[in-house]
Amino acid sequence: MSALNLDDFAQLIERPDAGVRRDAEERRALMAVPPGALGRLDELGGWLAAVQGRVPVRPVEQPRVLLFAGDHGVAQLGVSARPAGGTGDLVRAVLDGASPAAVLARGAGVPVRVVDMAVDCDPAELPEEVTRHRVRRGSGRIDVEDALTAEEAEAAFRAGMAIADEEADAGCDLVVLGDLSVGGTTAAGTLIAALCGTDASVVTGRGGWPIDDLAWMRKCAAIRDALRRARPVLGDQLELLATVGGADLTAITGFLLQSAVRRTPVILDGVVSAACALVAQRVAFRAPDWWVAGQASGEPAQAKALDRIALNPLLDHGVTAGEGTGALLALPLVRAAAALAAELPVRD
Repeated sequence: MSALNLDDFAQLIERPDAGVRRDAEERRALMAVPPGALGRLDELGGWLAAVQGRVPVRPVEQPRVLLFAGDHGVAQLGVSARPAGGTGDLVRAVLDGASPAAVLARGAGVPVRVVDMAVDCDPAELPEEVTRHRVRRGSGRIDVEDALTAEEAEAAFRAGMAIADEEADAGCDLVVLGDLSVGGTTAAGTLIAALCGTDASVVTGRGGWPIDDLAWMRKCAAIRDALRRARPVLGDQLELLATVGGADLTAITGFLLQSAVRRTPVILDGVVSAACALVAQRVAFRAPDWWVAGQASGEPAQAKALDRIALNPLLDHGVTAGEGTGALLALPLVRAAAALAAELPVRD
């Protein structure tokens, strides 16, 4: 389908340093606070040591919130509580500091970057630094047509890779990943159902803004129809993303894989980032070792994807807002684990 060879990632991505993790665990055993007393913070501290490749762990000093944005044609079927083509409003809310993610990021002192991959608005309505990677205006209606052409899928995937390189080169030491989309959870549910071999009803959730029963039935039917189109292309992950993903999901997948190449850890947010993580795992089985799941969103598709890639969410507060909110809520926990691993004294 493309000159882009995804098989290269399986060779390029290595696991975080297991020897360093053992060193971190040995150091942890010498602290006055007994092992296990800090619960998952101990586990996070060991993971941070491995992904950083050092003991003691460095504090997380340059995190970055990264939100990939795109509209999905399938939203025209009434599968979302938000209006079809409404992602531009979500982007503007983040840029104006008026979204939940923007408020949390501001409180945490973390910069936010929004990347428009397929927002359905005139690009002149948004800042150039937001739109410069856009590949099209809205992704196709996946129940009846491909989300992207082959060329658009490659461009979106390469954009995600380029953004991962930009963030790594800028010194980012942890990415808080999220998405801004209308219809994105329908595309994500389709990808997860296809890759896990399940039916539409098993993965269809209520979305970030919960939908009523009739909308849920429409969403389930859309995923069922999109699944028929997805199953014949399961052997080619880029073609799968072009068929039933979308520009934003394709870019996120490229971003996750290249971040693992660059040894940049990532906190995943909701069902969209979980779907992209599942696709990325199919490309390179070591890649999930570079990620943690921020929060259980309540979406059945997210739970299925995270179970498949063996990631256990750090939090479960019933937050369904999406847009990076769940991942941001987990950021203080990761920072706390780093601080404790770095600063707690070791017994003489």
